[in-house]
Amino acid sequence: MVMPAEGIRHADSLLHAGGVCFQPAEAPSAGAAGLSGAAKYADAKSVLVGLIGSGIQASRTPAMHEREGAEQGLRYIYRLIDLDELRIGPDALPELVTAARRMGFAGLNITYPCKQAVIPLLDELTPDAQALGAVNTVVFRDGRSIGCNTDWWGFAESFKRELADVARDRVIQFGAGGAGAAVAHALLTLGAGQLRIVDTDASRAEWLATELCARFGSERAIPEANLQQALSGADGVVNTTPVGMAKYPGMPLSAQLLHPSLWVADIIYFPLETELLRTARGLGCRTMGGGGMAVFQAVGAFHLFTGVEPDPERMRQHFQSM
Repeated sequence: MVMPAEGIRHADSLLHAGGVCFQPAEAPSAGAAGLSGAAKYADAKSVLVGLIGSGIQASRTPAMHEREGAEQGLRYIYRLIDLDELRIGPDALPELVTAARRMGFAGLNITYPCKQAVIPLLDELTPDAQALGAVNTVVFRDGRSIGCNTDWWGFAESFKRELADVARDRVIQFGAGGAGAAVAHALLTLGAGQLRIVDTDASRAEWLATELCARFGSERAIPEANLQQALSGADGVVNTTPVGMAKYPGMPLSAQLLHPSLWVADIIYFPLETELLRTARGLGCRTMGGGGMAVFQAVGAFHLFTGVEPDPERMRQHFQSM
């Protein structure tokens, strides 16, 4: 998972390896600094990307990408393709992906509810995306569409910074969809002893648990039906469902099931403080919001789209300033 900092020719190795590792971006050269703003803009590489998802008007991803693009001397344009605003559903994905390819997009970010539905439309998947069965980044390269997953790495990087010292012998995860697959992979990679998966679709929880056990070992992941019993012996809880978003207010579990010895993480970042996090914090739980995952998945996607090394700290600071 090591990426040499040598520009665009190494982007292909990232696509095929499926991993990410970033170094701080280099400062602009003195020669570039001496150019006028107009001249630099005229000479800049153009990058057009977009985000497909439902209810994404509050997303901070476009601003993060465009600001980092400007810092890197790129003409970077990031478009929101909101299914709700367009009054269409995921069944329009084939048309949207084809249109993006034809219009010269460098790639697309993919979010709820399209991370799994987009897979049949792509020419190939990176190993990570193939293993997870979910795509959050599509790169158009040499006439081909390549599905990648930077979500799992984004969650792992955030977790290592915010909850590195917590116990994780038993973790309860809500959600077994595209984002849930990525987060589950990250949690087991980070040493979770056993992951218990809760989903409104029991068959989906069973499928994800089976896939995880095939990669990480027997009984490392199991579908959970008895939530009260599971939580009584759990170290932490992670929400990967859309419950808690502005569009889907509420909590994925009853507040009565939370207790102060739990740590609680939520991957939602609009709003940054969901009802789950606010309730858990009020009980004395350690919490982690979805902002860190949003930043680091964007760091990974930016590199895949441009072949340029982004500055993760600069992107994080920009996210927090919005």
